[in-house]
Amino acid sequence: ALTTGELLIFLGYLASLYTPLNNIANTMGSIRGSLAQARRVLDVLDEDKRVPEPADAKPLEVSKASVRFDHVSFGYDPTRPVLNDVSFSCPGGSTVAVVGQTGAGKTSLISLLLRFYDPQKGVISIDGQDISKVKLRSLRQQIAIVLQDTHLFPMSVHDNIAYGRRNATREEVVRAATLANAHEFIMAMPEGYDTRLDERGSNLSGGQRQRLSIARALLKDAPLLILDEPTSALDAGTEALIMESLDRLMENRTTFVIAHRLSMMRRADLILVIKDKTVAEMGTFQELLDLGGEFARLHSLQFAPLKERRAPEALPEAG
Repeated sequence: ALTTGELLIFLGYLASLYTPLNNIANTMGSIRGSLAQARRVLDVLDEDKRVPEPADAKPLEVSKASVRFDHVSFGYDPTRPVLNDVSFSCPGGSTVAVVGQTGAGKTSLISLLLRFYDPQKGVISIDGQDISKVKLRSLRQQIAIVLQDTHLFPMSVHDNIAYGRRNATREEVVRAATLANAHEFIMAMPEGYDTRLDERGSNLSGGQRQRLSIARALLKDAPLLILDEPTSALDAGTEALIMESLDRLMENRTTFVIAHRLSMMRRADLILVIKDKTVAEMGTFQELLDLGGEFARLHSLQFAPLKERRAPEALPEAG
């Protein structure tokens, strides 16, 4: 039998083993998690390109940046279409707002334009060129994107803005930031344009991150622009600054907007209402209200109450 002293010594030794054994268990858990993540990365690297590029593909040549969808049908699972027989066209330099309930297919339509996927049926063309027959890199070079959740990298403000144009000069970066209403807050940072951002720009506000994203798009100077709900998470004051920047960015560019806010829809030359897997209605803001269909219903459900609550404020007009 153990004496009291021997038992205490044994328990002391046992306690001293707890921390290293616990550390080993935690380390093994981290290793297992890392291996699982590594397998996912390797799976992505090993995966074939989602969309093939024809051997005779030519660079996309853009002059007016007109866009046409001709009887386009698409489904992530070909047996379950997300979009069915979508047809519309927009002239170069116009603004198109894509509207619909959650899950209607708005993002899928934009993904097809970016050629993240190919449609099962139909043709998508830019300036008369079938985008499935042009070099993918040349297509992406002609499109700038401003997302609601802007991805910024842990490097300087200058390098983040110039991410799409590594050879951009400081003067060009400053000009883009000024047009995006970002220059003032950048210069207030400790090292100005040389200030290093945290991962995903976590040391900036949401409005500041979006203005850097707009500056990046301005610097890229692409003829086509995609805006994914760029002001949906901002307060009214910040939204006004962002909208002023976006007006400059959208000028003379063919722009597609996944829109929820009334101010953005009023700016559109054409509104596409996605319902039942197709374009159920298309027209200008006033035309669709007068039509009294799906857009008018969405407007009355979502925007009329907001307008009543904000009666003292004037809603931005198209400009």
